[in-house]
Amino acid sequence: MSRKPARAATLAHRPAAEPRRARAEIEFEEPGVLGALFGQFDANLVQIENRLGVFIGARGNRIQIEGPEDAVARAREVLRGAHQRLLSGLEVDAGAVESLIAMSSEPTLEGIITGGQDAPPIMIRTRRKTIVPRSATQIEYMRALARDDVIFALGPAGTGKTYLAVAQAVSQLITGSVQRLILSRPAVEAGERLGFLPGDMKEKVDPYLRPLYDALYDCMPPEQVERRLASGEIEIAPIAFMRGRTLADSFIILDEAQNTTPAQMKMFLTRFGQNSRMVVCGDPRQVDIPGGDAQSGLADAVRRLEGVEGIATIHFSRADVVRHPIVGRIVEAYEGPDA
Repeated sequence: MSRKPARAATLAHRPAAEPRRARAEIEFEEPGVLGALFGQFDANLVQIENRLGVFIGARGNRIQIEGPEDAVARAREVLRGAHQRLLSGLEVDAGAVESLIAMSSEPTLEGIITGGQDAPPIMIRTRRKTIVPRSATQIEYMRALARDDVIFALGPAGTGKTYLAVAQAVSQLITGSVQRLILSRPAVEAGERLGFLPGDMKEKVDPYLRPLYDALYDCMPPEQVERRLASGEIEIAPIAFMRGRTLADSFIILDEAQNTTPAQMKMFLTRFGQNSRMVVCGDPRQVDIPGGDAQSGLADAVRRLEGVEGIATIHFSRADVVRHPIVGRIVEAYEGPDA
C-alpha cells in the first residue's frame, strides 16, 4: 500500500521565522488494521494533515510524516493513538481522530490510551461500548469519576460532562458496586409546577429529562433500560422529588445544576448516603432560573465546597468540546471577547 501526500508542499516564499522542519517515520507491525487507520480514501490521514499542517506519505506498513517539528511530533502521537484504539477493538472515525488531535499536545497521550506498563487504561466499559477520553480534561474527569465521592463538572455543552457521568454510573450499576442509578435535573421551564403540564407524572417530567434518557440508551440495550426503570434500579426524576430522601448505595447525577437555587442545591447534596457517588453537572454561564437575578446554586456550592476532602471540581472549556467541530466554534463565538 502506498500513498502520496494529499497536497504538495509549498516550500517557496517561506516566512523568515518559519518553525524548524522535521521528518519522522513510523512502522506498524499489524498491517491488517492500516486500512481502518487511514480511513476511506485516506480521510483520516488527510484530516491529520489539514489540522496539523503536516504531510503524510505511506508505503506498505511504514508512514512518513514531514512538517514543522512540533506538528510532526503531534501527528506521530495521533497515529500511534489511533493505531492503539484499533488494536483495542475501538473505532477510528473522524470524531476519534479529532479527539486524538486535541489530546496530542499532552506528552502522555500514548500512556493515556494504553495505560502504560503499570497503570490500567483510562476507560469506561458499558454493555454497548467502551469509552476512552476524548480531551485532556476528560482524562482528569474520568479519573475523578472513579475516585471521588462528589464531583462538580463545570463547562459548556458538548464536553461530555453528563454523558461520561451516565456511562460511569451504568458501568458501576452493571458491576454491582452500586444498587441504584438516580438521574435528576431541575424542571426550570415550568418553575417546578409540573401540574400545569398535560399527562401523567412520567409524561410531565420526560421532556426535561430527555438528555439523560439519550445517554442511558447509548450505554445500555433498550430492553435493559426499560427493565431497570420498571424495577426502580434506574430512577429519573426532577430535583423537587429528592427532598426528604437518603440515597445510599447509589450513583446520583444532577444535570443542568446551574438552574438550581442555593436551597435546592443544599437539599440535593445532603441526600448523599453510604456507598454512594454524586456527580453535579452544569454550565455556570447558562443560568435560566426564573427571576433573572436569582443566584445559581451551582456557583454557590462550588464556592462553599472548594478544597473539601472527597470533593473534586473539574472545569471544562470550549477547547474540550467533543461534538462536531462546529459546536466548538459556536461555543467560542458565544463565549468570545464580544459575548
